[in-house]
Amino acid sequence: MRADRLVATLLLMQARGQVTAADLAKELEVSRATARRDLEALSAAGVPVYSQPGRGGGWSLIGGARTDLSGLTSAEAQALFLIAGPAASVAPQIKSALRKLVRALPQTFRADAEAAAEATIIDTAAWGEDTKDRPGLVAVLQEAVVRQIRVRLTYQKRGEAPKGRVVDPWGLVDKDGTWYFIAGTSDGQRTFRLDRILGATLTGAKASRPADFELAGTWDEIVTAMERRRSATTATVLVPTRFLDIFKRQHGRHCTVVEHLDDHVKVELTAPTPLDIARNVAGWGGLITVESPEVQEHLAAIGEELVSRYRRASPAGPAEP
Repeated sequence: MRADRLVATLLLMQARGQVTAADLAKELEVSRATARRDLEALSAAGVPVYSQPGRGGGWSLIGGARTDLSGLTSAEAQALFLIAGPAASVAPQIKSALRKLVRALPQTFRADAEAAAEATIIDTAAWGEDTKDRPGLVAVLQEAVVRQIRVRLTYQKRGEAPKGRVVDPWGLVDKDGTWYFIAGTSDGQRTFRLDRILGATLTGAKASRPADFELAGTWDEIVTAMERRRSATTATVLVPTRFLDIFKRQHGRHCTVVEHLDDHVKVELTAPTPLDIARNVAGWGGLITVESPEVQEHLAAIGEELVSRYRRASPAGPAEP
């Protein structure tokens, strides 16, 4: 994981004073090109690393070998922890590395660095959606969370006109490429999809956040509630073994393997309604077998609708002699 390597790279530079791309490649078991890109990424993020060309050269932190990270400014520390922090939600070893880095920071920077590390988490389990590019608003909202500044949002729910509201930023979640913004509002805690946020500006006013708020735990509660709503219907499906990985990626945590057969795997799909399941699997055509009668009825109806709309009249054959 790249964030893990970036943290390890910085720790190695602290310990050794100067490293080369070859040193890092050997230590972290990556290619020299990858090690060089990681070093350049740290520099681009604002961490004060620089390269010294020529014989005996390498990469160093400004100030040379140190036992602490006093060479970092507050903004630079935030930049580093924004890079590494999200990965800590899926990799325990990164949490340990970040704790060491926090202890190495000057006391005045620790609160900002910890806020940056906790501003975003990663949830790798998809909700059956295609992965999207990182939204441009992520940086603005991360800044709002770290600095605890209220945000004015323009948000558009599906089928409704855009509305503006001022919210308190609490955290961001990257759910397999779909981003969510958790915030406090006059109506209580709310979760906003970033692809429905049309605009976001910092107001300058200080935001508030519950003292006991913890982003990972809050997100678990949101996911649990959402899964209950999305899993009212269960259907059994036979999937060819060779397509199982693709099928599981498409349906995320709503696909559970039940039994391995000869050349097929029996899985259970969950969704709010039988029609939702039928719509989700219709594109697989005859490659899969749906065993649930209610879903079969909807698939048949979808098939008849498609045949009615898209089947063309058979071309006329040759005339009889």
